[in-house]
Amino acid sequence: MLQVKLYEPGRFESGEVPNPAMGEGEALVRIRRIGVCGTDLHAYRGRQPFFSYPRVLGHELAGEIVEIGPNDRGLSTGDRVAIEPYLACGSCRPCRAGRYNCCSSLQVMGVHRDGGMQEWLSVPVSLLHGSRTLSLEQLALIETLGIGYHAVERGEVQAGEWVVVVGAGPIGLAVIQFALLAGAQVIAVDVSPSRRDFCRQLGVEYTVDATVDPLVAVTEITGPELAHCVFDATGNLEAMGASLQYAGPGGRVVMVGLAIGSYTVDDPLFHRRELSLHATRNSAGAFPALIRLMEEGRLDTTPWVTHHLDLATLPDSFSDLFDPQAGVVKAMIRA
Repeated sequence: MLQVKLYEPGRFESGEVPNPAMGEGEALVRIRRIGVCGTDLHAYRGRQPFFSYPRVLGHELAGEIVEIGPNDRGLSTGDRVAIEPYLACGSCRPCRAGRYNCCSSLQVMGVHRDGGMQEWLSVPVSLLHGSRTLSLEQLALIETLGIGYHAVERGEVQAGEWVVVVGAGPIGLAVIQFALLAGAQVIAVDVSPSRRDFCRQLGVEYTVDATVDPLVAVTEITGPELAHCVFDATGNLEAMGASLQYAGPGGRVVMVGLAIGSYTVDDPLFHRRELSLHATRNSAGAFPALIRLMEEGRLDTTPWVTHHLDLATLPDSFSDLFDPQAGVVKAMIRA
């Protein structure tokens, strides 16, 4: 089968490798769609934490079941599935509490172990989520959407609250969609005019240019009490530290983006406003809920995928995604 591997920053190579063997409790899946995530882009540039080379990337995955044994999930050969890429131990304290997204020994496909940039993958049946109506591209978006879904859960967003989302890349857009579904008044802050335009297409009424004194602009929208909840989805250390300024007294700040290094918190502001600061990682139990929302038409992903690549030519085309003139929102790889 064809496999594409990132051997070092900036160097993909493709080659033929043996098809995987199907282990006990697993199904053999033909990978059909692979979403390109910020994690993949950071890994290509050598900026991804918790990462080692060489690695087969790809954790936003959809495919078709080729072989599967008897199971209690109602899955059979030919079914289209989203693949949940989180391999948890099931026995540590967070796993016992249902928070397997932060398992103490979590392995994420495409990050800690080889992922889906290959034609076939053997996957635990428990990580397969099927749908008879959703397209392969919709299923491949489930993992990204789950990040936003879980982040909004962490932020405990309520209807009518002011929510500021800093960074309108794919993860920020996922946060925006679920904040809107929760009934929040959303303000999107980003440096890119095209991404701010895209936010308005999703139904965001207020967008702010991050390069022109965004605190003043946010204050003009919310009033002096500022936001109830702020989400930083930039992965930029300077922006992450500055995100606290948008949260009003008693507010919550959720760090969704991930970066290598440390950011500075304005401690007097943090204490004076008695802010709550949260991290968020992956998702837990979100896939079935997201599939239901999409099947019911409550979650429209039509505008999301703006660019397509092919697995066979990926080593030559992947770097095109970094061109700021390309206007990439979400790229999808066809396998």
